[in-house]
Order: sequence, then structure tokens, then C-alpha cells
Amino acid sequence: MTGMRKVAPALMLVLGTGPALAQEKPGFKDTPVLPGGQWRVHDADRPAPAVVTPAAAPGGAPSDAVVLFDGRSTDAWRGERAMWPVENGALVVPSRARSGGENNLVSKQSFGDVQMHLEFRSPNPPTKTSQDRGNSGIWFMQRYEVQILDGYNNPTYADGTVGAVYGWKPPLVNASRKPGEWQSYDIVFERPRFAADGSLVRPAYVTAFLNGVLVQNHQAMLGTTAWRQVSAYTAHADAAPIQLQDHDSPVAYRNIWVRPLTEAAIAQDLGGKGQ
Repeated sequence: MTGMRKVAPALMLVLGTGPALAQEKPGFKDTPVLPGGQWRVHDADRPAPAVVTPAAAPGGAPSDAVVLFDGRSTDAWRGERAMWPVENGALVVPSRARSGGENNLVSKQSFGDVQMHLEFRSPNPPTKTSQDRGNSGIWFMQRYEVQILDGYNNPTYADGTVGAVYGWKPPLVNASRKPGEWQSYDIVFERPRFAADGSLVRPAYVTAFLNGVLVQNHQAMLGTTAWRQVSAYTAHADAAPIQLQDHDSPVAYRNIWVRPLTEAAIAQDLGGKGQ
């Protein structure tokens, strides 16, 4: 009984004996209201962030991710002509001779604003040059391309190298690894916004890290990616598939996942209230 008498007071302090002893939420109610919103500085009533469990290893999918390729299942994709083969845990772009023509890989699910992670590998040894060497690409909403290319000692036009917003913005730096080595992309894509009449309210934006190095920093996009032309916007739905490009080069992909982002993730410049 002596042990119980020592523990009981501590339990009363932790658990309380009624509303009077219930623990108050940390924060304040007498501070100034923050601009553009309803919350005070350090507001005790401001909702806490949702809990997301990160992956055990860097680059792994967190608990709220949509896994598009885990090294085995291709259920999240369809090929325009045929499914890309899985070789040693990687999706590999098949030759067009095998596919019968251009054969992009398209996600079955549609997305708008997303955080994306994927890993890719250019063929080794390289056999071609410039745009014919390790060429592929990530097409958000099947319209807006972030370029994949073998960028290691491979001269090409600046807005077409790896890390570029194709046809518009070269990467801030060339952070490419050697051909045959696995490389990683971590990208935040923010879809464009259109008015009811189809006019553009806000362009698409992209932030991209190649192999952990920032290559695009909240870069506005000109519109639907085009070759040898200036891109332009055409109004479209708020969600569309992600596409991996077949450029007739055996680029390999693994560990592909996305996190759909809420409006709060991009509302800072849309004139909405602070979340």
C-alpha cells in the first residue's frame, strides 16, 4: 500500500479529477491577429497539423503517399500501346520497335497539385548524344514537362537538359550523375488555375530537386510543353494523369510516389485566408 500512496498523487496531477484540473491547450488568446487570417500569434485554438509518418529510409513513401510503383506492381499505370516491362525491380522504357511506336506510360489516377518522388537511371554505356541520349520526361497533367536526360558530359541546348522545364527554363545547376547510376527527383508541382471563361488566373509552378540539389525554385511555367515553339495555356480540368515519356531510350524508373496537396499548400498567393 505504501507504493500506491506514492503513485496516486502523480496520477491525479496527470489525469486530473474534473474540468477544473483539465490541461489547457498550449498557446495564447491575447496576442495580435495575424494578417490575412483569423488566427492570433501562437493561437491556442489553431488546428494542429495532421500527423504523417515518414518512411524509415530517405526517399521512401510517407504514410499519406499514393505509391505509383513499388518495384513490382504496374497496376497504377497503362501503356499507350503496351505496358512497360519490369526488369530487376525497375520499369524500363521499351524500344519503339518492340512497342510498335511511341508508347508513353500514363497513370490511371488523375492528379492536380502534388509532391512527387521518383528515381531514374540513364542507359550505360551511352550510345547517342544530345537529345537522343537517355531522354525521357515527367509530364504533369500530361502537359507540363520536367525533363529527364543523360546530362553527364552531354552537351545539348540549355532548356532541354536534365532538370529543365523543357523548352523554357534551364536548371539552376547541372546536378546529374553518371549514366548507369540511379538518380532522384523530388518535385512539387502546382497546377494552373483558370477562370470560368477559360482565362489564366495563375500559372503552373514547379520546384524541383535533382539528386538533392535545387534545380527549379518555384518556377512559373509558360504553358503546355511544346517542341520548337513557345508554350501557351489552354484551360483544362483540375486533375489529369501523370505521364512518363517514351523517347525511344531505355530509361529505367523505380520508387515512384506522389502526395496530393491540399489547397492550403498553395493558398499563400491566391488571396485566401491563412490556414
